[in-house]
Amino acid sequence: MIRMSRYLALCMLFGLGLIVSQSVMAQKLPDFTQLVEEAAPAVVNISTSREIQSRGSPFSQFGGQEIPEIFKRFFGERFGDQMPMPPGGQGRSEERHSLGSGFIISEDGYVMTNAHVVKGADEILVRLNDSRELKAELVGADTKTDVAVLKVEAKELPTLELGSSEDLQVGQWVAAIGSPFGLDHSVTAGIISAMNRTLPRDVYVPFIQTDVAINPGNSGGPLFNLDGEVIGINSQIFTRSGGYMGLSFAIPIDVAMDVANQLRSDGSVSRGWLGVMIQPVSRDLADSFGMDSAKGALVADLDPEGPAARDGLKAGDVILEVNDQTVDESSTLPRLIGSVAPGDDVELRVLRNGERESVTVTVGDWPDAAQSGSGDERDNAPARLGIQVQPLEEGQHDQAIEQGVRVVNVDAGSAAAQAGIRVGDILVSIGEHAVESPRQLGELIGELPEDRSLPVRLYRNGRSYYVALRLTPEE
Repeated sequence: MIRMSRYLALCMLFGLGLIVSQSVMAQKLPDFTQLVEEAAPAVVNISTSREIQSRGSPFSQFGGQEIPEIFKRFFGERFGDQMPMPPGGQGRSEERHSLGSGFIISEDGYVMTNAHVVKGADEILVRLNDSRELKAELVGADTKTDVAVLKVEAKELPTLELGSSEDLQVGQWVAAIGSPFGLDHSVTAGIISAMNRTLPRDVYVPFIQTDVAINPGNSGGPLFNLDGEVIGINSQIFTRSGGYMGLSFAIPIDVAMDVANQLRSDGSVSRGWLGVMIQPVSRDLADSFGMDSAKGALVADLDPEGPAARDGLKAGDVILEVNDQTVDESSTLPRLIGSVAPGDDVELRVLRNGERESVTVTVGDWPDAAQSGSGDERDNAPARLGIQVQPLEEGQHDQAIEQGVRVVNVDAGSAAAQAGIRVGDILVSIGEHAVESPRQLGELIGELPEDRSLPVRLYRNGRSYYVALRLTPEE
């Protein structure tokens, strides 16, 4: 009996310990109820409509349902727009709708969201928490950072408090409010998984990676810290199915507000420009340069009229630092230079002929900034294709071709990779347009039609070769 009593006592103590332990753990978990109560009134639903000319769909037998997932792009998928229909069938006019989220940043009606949510919209409606629907005017959009600013005619609107993304730490709790699948003011929570993520087609944004559940319709909604401050704008997900798979990416609020302020004041975004074409430093290239590790941005070519050439940067230089900030990857350079105001000086730490040197360059303004609201280095002009190119040097031409650009890098999963374009190919023409230079290619891509296949002529191993390239809507 004594042993049984001791056994029962031990069991009770163990059970009490579990309860206490669970209670302590519960106390450590964050409570988002007050955050949601205070923030929800300033989070809005955004719906857009636009009339497009459709070429019909071979999936019409499915009764107009969504295109099978196999046709969706699987990396860096934005989640505000509806998927485009593939070519085929008879042409007709149809109205296309998309849903997204946003949040109010001023009492007089300025709203932040993603650029891809409102891209090409004929009409934008903002639905408030109190069920009011207001027509919105697009103040400006910057596709390079995926930030857009809207304006609705209203007064004394609820607003959100903006925080800072400077001191965020991996592992801290965050929450999102948005309209996944049109379900207004849905709340999800998680932690910051990583900081300063660079995605293939978004070289200007040091993304916040989280495990917050995000789905179509969350696009443009706010990401909060535990103090209820907005520290990011939910923008992208990594998915192979079209739905959430544990990886979400948000635009840091500091980056977004810098863009928003320029859009509100100037209607466009001004970014620094070096006038260089860069490529990644591979392991083999690092060995050839005598480098201990493969890092930095290799200058493959320079615009002879650009700031870098004027101030002494040379082809073959490896840019390692910008104003004491390390360039770990080539994709980091455009972001660092883009954050510099045109006319300001930057000190570049470069590796040249095995020696480290400093080069001071007065940053220029991207030549097409007024038209595009954004800019990049020359190798990123065709980034929409997912490739980097360089001009043909003397002796690289052939009797069969008179012009073209050489492909020096192809992003995995990009439109170029899916079409079969390879490193080393000479890109001769797209559609009926000859390709003459990297810059001309960038201008050409910006003018090409979306959602249709185009013949691309390549020159490979001494022979001409055609592939079909399909351009998705620019994001």
